[in-house]
Amino acid sequence: MSLMKRGGSEVKAGALRRVREGLAWAGASVLDQLYPPCCGGCGAPLAEAQGLCGACFAKLRPITAPLCSVMGIPVEAEGGDFLSAEAIADPPPFARARASVHYNEMAGALVAKLKYGDRPELAKLCARLMVGAGREFWSAKPVLVPVPLHASRLRFRRYNQSMMLAQEIARLVGLEVDAFVVRRKRKTAQQVGLSGDRRLRNVQGAFATHPHALERLKGRGVVIVDDVYTTGATVKAVTRALKRAGVEKIDVLSFARVVIGDDNPI
Repeated sequence: MSLMKRGGSEVKAGALRRVREGLAWAGASVLDQLYPPCCGGCGAPLAEAQGLCGACFAKLRPITAPLCSVMGIPVEAEGGDFLSAEAIADPPPFARARASVHYNEMAGALVAKLKYGDRPELAKLCARLMVGAGREFWSAKPVLVPVPLHASRLRFRRYNQSMMLAQEIARLVGLEVDAFVVRRKRKTAQQVGLSGDRRLRNVQGAFATHPHALERLKGRGVVIVDDVYTTGATVKAVTRALKRAGVEKIDVLSFARVVIGDDNPI
């Protein structure tokens, strides 16, 4: 009898799941009719909500090897592990940083629409590219930690783009996200337009960790997830907060990375 009940419950659960999936598909179809998907770069209509048209996607510049083994920026070298001048002159508190694309005009437009343009679906495109950039990280099964927003800014924006990126990466790779192991305890000015030194001062002491951070992480390492790595001031501040809590293995993954020598519109 219990087997029959269990079997009946599974049938009902399957039926409900199919109904929900059908409603979701129908809802998406209606939304596509009312608001056809468009390119996050040029705004041209798209057949599917894949984020960018082919022409705009081609304007993204992938960051490819050879790379600095610490900072993840291109270096002029052949084979082996090499350190960039930045990694030697100013070693970061984290172990490694990786990013999927150079920060250029197209990457900047994509990030701006994700953050401010109410285009959260663009996180899916960015996350797919970030999964490839962070492929060295995944075998260790780290916890993804998005850079947190202050509560007041989160209320204004309605969502944290770093959290959305982390959630999409977690879905693709099969990892966990912990959005509460670090919090932004102090509201800071926006980093855009600030010099490197002012960026550092702006986020100094801005982050705090959960009182049971190590228990939450269960001995696993952390990958800090953010949209853009400019000077690294924010992710370095988050890294230092985690290290004060006793977290040892910390890497950083961003969608776009400002590379010295590029023509950066930031």
